[in-house]
Amino acid sequence: MEPGNGTHISEFHLLGLSEEPELQPILFGLFLSMYLITVLGNLLIMLAISSDSHLHTPMYFFLSNLSLVDICFTSTTIPKMLVNIQTQSKVITYAGCITQMDLYIHFAMLDDLILTVMAYDRYVAICHPLHYTVIMNPHLCGLLVLVSWIISILNSLLESLMVLQLSFCSDLEIPHFFCELKEVVQLACSDTFSNDIVMYFSAGLLGAGPLAGILYSYSKIVSSICAISSAQGKYKAFSTCASHLSVVSLFYGTSLGVYLGSAGTHSSQSSAVTSVMYTVVTPMLNPFIYSLRNKDIKRALERFLGR
Repeated sequence: MEPGNGTHISEFHLLGLSEEPELQPILFGLFLSMYLITVLGNLLIMLAISSDSHLHTPMYFFLSNLSLVDICFTSTTIPKMLVNIQTQSKVITYAGCITQMDLYIHFAMLDDLILTVMAYDRYVAICHPLHYTVIMNPHLCGLLVLVSWIISILNSLLESLMVLQLSFCSDLEIPHFFCELKEVVQLACSDTFSNDIVMYFSAGLLGAGPLAGILYSYSKIVSSICAISSAQGKYKAFSTCASHLSVVSLFYGTSLGVYLGSAGTHSSQSSAVTSVMYTVVTPMLNPFIYSLRNKDIKRALERFLGR
């Protein structure tokens, strides 16, 4: 196979989750349902928070941003997959693939950073309750979200620009339902050493870094909760971060499970199937976790839907 300049590549082929024709209608119905539930659920969370003045606090400001990111995150991959199934086509243009990859990296990283910011918010609320309103002022909250957007944009832009420098062979089949960075890089005929270095460095720094921040925040939170004398006080303090802890556990549990599992099986198709957990299932479940475990969100949703 002769390598060609990446700018001359016209299209890639997404093999999807299965090539069995009889499974395509089932996959279409399943993913359409999950996508609609994800968009509707997160949109309701955002509308409920914006319509209820009692929820105009840092914690719910970050939650509304998380819901927005989850909608964008799933919208980068699922609509294209549904179109391909409906049209019985596996094609995605070169520009479309690079754009999808860039947006996927951006919103995945942004999701991670927002969860880290939310962990810091819970740390301040429980460990420094008397200074909470002073520390978590609107200026700092806006700045934390803005910095998260800037970091994720710069990271995704760097990764995408490096892929644009690659030359690709004639075999342009991606064994996935979207243009995942690692799968695209593996198709290159040119040297990918620098891409691999940046990819793993980014995953280590911007992946392990936020996780370390979350673990540190919760270690301090647990210490503060244990120091509370009354059982009721402990329960009240823990309940303020239970939903966030559930979402963090789901996000990192599925993500680590996917990558550790794919590293063990070395199967791209298996990785594509298991990646559905954190690309589709986790954003879909987040609104349910917050609405079922949070009385304030429940009341806000009831008032909003009651209108």
